[in-house]
Amino acid sequence: MDDARPPDDKTVTVAVVRPDDLGELAGLAARTFPMACPPGTTRENIDQFIAGHLSADAFAGYLADNTRRLLLARSGGGAVGYVMMVAGDPSDPAVAAVVTDRPTTELSKCYVDLHVHGSGVAARLVAAAMDLARADGARTCWLGVNQLNVRAQRFYAKQGFAVVGTKTFDVGGEVHDDFVMLRPLGEAS
Repeated sequence: MDDARPPDDKTVTVAVVRPDDLGELAGLAARTFPMACPPGTTRENIDQFIAGHLSADAFAGYLADNTRRLLLARSGGGAVGYVMMVAGDPSDPAVAAVVTDRPTTELSKCYVDLHVHGSGVAARLVAAAMDLARADGARTCWLGVNQLNVRAQRFYAKQGFAVVGTKTFDVGGEVHDDFVMLRPLGEAS
């Protein structure tokens, strides 16, 4: 899809991931995860993270986990973005210290293909994810975003998230600094 134009809003669908989506989802995750890694992250460590956390088998495990919700955005028949939500109290002490309004859900993954950046696909995925979290009873949603990823930070701020703390994130043994961002969910929109 290198030459693909950004999708028209009417051509994008967002749906819950099904088992037959897992291979395509893993391919999308492998393409998009490196874009969020900070400069200097080695390809070896990125590949190790993808193999361990973003393979079709890993996504099958996530799909079977009743605390996780996966959504896939499609345009023109192909996958162009996805999100993964994880319900429950944060296990990271640094996050637990700043995310105190509970129940909460983590926006664990939110990635879109490069050719759809700026098209509204990510905003549609986040809106759908927030609706799911609200329906599941969450009062807040939090996420971690690399401190060097200013573009993602701006996007999340536009979606109602604000920085409330910091944490670390391990990519193949490389420890990176993240901001913790939080959004109150309020009523459904």
